[in-house]
Amino acid sequence: MNLRNIVDKIKPTFEKGGKLEFLHSTFDAFETFMFVPNTVTTKGAHIRDCVDIKRVMIIMVLALVPAFLFGTWNIGYQHSLAYSMHWNFWQIIWYGLVKIVPLYLVTYIVGLGIEFTVAQIRGHEVNEGYLVTGFILPLIVPVDVPLWMLAIATAFAVIFAKEVFGGTGMNIWNPALIARAFLFFSYPSKMSGDTIWVGGLHRGMDAWATQGGQLADTFSGATPLANPSGYSVAEMIIGNVPGSVGETSVIAILIGAAILLLTGVASWKIMVSSIAGGLLVGLLGDVPCWHQLIMGGFLFGTVFMATDPVTSCQTECGKWIYGFLVGALAVIVRLFNPGYAEGMMLAILLMNTFAPLVDHCVISVSLKRKARKFNKIA
Repeated sequence: MNLRNIVDKIKPTFEKGGKLEFLHSTFDAFETFMFVPNTVTTKGAHIRDCVDIKRVMIIMVLALVPAFLFGTWNIGYQHSLAYSMHWNFWQIIWYGLVKIVPLYLVTYIVGLGIEFTVAQIRGHEVNEGYLVTGFILPLIVPVDVPLWMLAIATAFAVIFAKEVFGGTGMNIWNPALIARAFLFFSYPSKMSGDTIWVGGLHRGMDAWATQGGQLADTFSGATPLANPSGYSVAEMIIGNVPGSVGETSVIAILIGAAILLLTGVASWKIMVSSIAGGLLVGLLGDVPCWHQLIMGGFLFGTVFMATDPVTSCQTECGKWIYGFLVGALAVIVRLFNPGYAEGMMLAILLMNTFAPLVDHCVISVSLKRKARKFNKIA
């Protein structure tokens, strides 16, 4: 209550006519982040609903927390395994935090810096959409990606995949995936290969490297997609395998999926149809089709990015088509493009592009069907 009073006291300074009027958008962003807006509609028809953008974004972040926590542990575990260090739990966690926190600092500082700047220039409110983008981005890149590359990719995604379209809710493509695509096509050596998925020795951690700094002879840094037979089903489900930070643990992702489905934030139709598409095309592969679901970023992309309400289809029938094609295209790329083991990123971005067309076709067919029924009655 005291904090609310302090905010209300300084608020006029940032309102129209105040000394810091030019910082109104920034002040409003912090105020709405800390408190529920205390303004209500006074006239006209309106719907009473407790769900707004802030709550949706917070639920998304909460759903991502299990993947983040396990990914943090897995960073340290893979490093300990690669260098035969035999670290205990807290050493593993500490190393994971040392590696992942800088990624988050870069994505949020760069991304939010651009969003606040653009909002100030336009005189618009700062939306909460980047909270999710900034949380997802470090989870879908290699843990040892250079920070300057991540900064450039983040800036590119926020500016050219979001702000040029008008900001949150207006973008055509998923900004986090655009950042990953930028990194993949601009710096492929840092986004593919067998060794990038395990972080190297960090300054200050050398004291723990009691058994030398060479990779163990029996350890392979290859991900399950690059070496499907190198890992057991249990390992891929648990997630203690090399890979992008948040994409390895099926269990953690399914916990997040349950949160999204129970709260109604994500579409179950897209999730189910994406899995169906992946399984169907997976029948053409050399490994059991259901292996495609637990390898790489298939489940992570299906649960957290294909279901993005802004860039996916809006019609109910369109969601089925959209999700099915995402899953099918992802596995097609995996099976028939030897130069690119993972296909989820490209599949989602491609279907982001065609989602409006799918909705248009669905609506057109529906209108023609209704017109035929009306003509028969007439």
